[in-house]
Amino acid sequence: MEFQDVVRRRKMVRSYTTDPVDPAIVDLALRNATRAPNAGFSQGWAFLVLDRPDDVRRFWAATADDLDHPDRWLAGMMRAPVVILPCSSKAAYLDRYAQPDKGWSDRDEARWPKPFWDMDTAMAALLILQTATDAGLGSCFIGVPPDRDAAVREAFAIPDDFDPVGVVTIGHAATTVGAQGSPAKRARKPMDGLVHRGRWGHDSSPSA
Repeated sequence: MEFQDVVRRRKMVRSYTTDPVDPAIVDLALRNATRAPNAGFSQGWAFLVLDRPDDVRRFWAATADDLDHPDRWLAGMMRAPVVILPCSSKAAYLDRYAQPDKGWSDRDEARWPKPFWDMDTAMAALLILQTATDAGLGSCFIGVPPDRDAAVREAFAIPDDFDPVGVVTIGHAATTVGAQGSPAKRARKPMDGLVHRGRWGHDSSPSA
């Protein structure tokens, strides 16, 4: 698939079939994820892959209220055979930038105006989504409910120095209509108003 087709076709899929996903595609998605930009080549990420039915169900059991009576959204999402949790490590970034070639001698978190560990891991997650689209699969990025973070950590022994930045589901998109996302209800914003050239408020066209 051409790159522009991948960008155009990528969307959040919230209803899947139970058909299995080729493990080679999952492995490729993970390899692609590690090509994401990351400050100082810190590589402060790790990926928890759940691709066995029991593990996938344990994830939903840790994050949802009632698996036996799911609403339409949960029913569609639970059918995804692959769940990946991209996790970031702040410690890896603080350690990396305290090394001699970076010029800092401490691990002071105040040096970081933004949490690049989370941002870089989120970019890695986007590459997983794009790889799934390129392979003709559906995918979705969601968050771990804050009040369920501890349960997810306990269920899968996630160490304290890694934080899930979200959850990626991968599977074959269902042909029946599932839970509709925001694009079904809201128009995409036009480029004018989103892109500013030279200074804020100027037309997005390069000829303006």
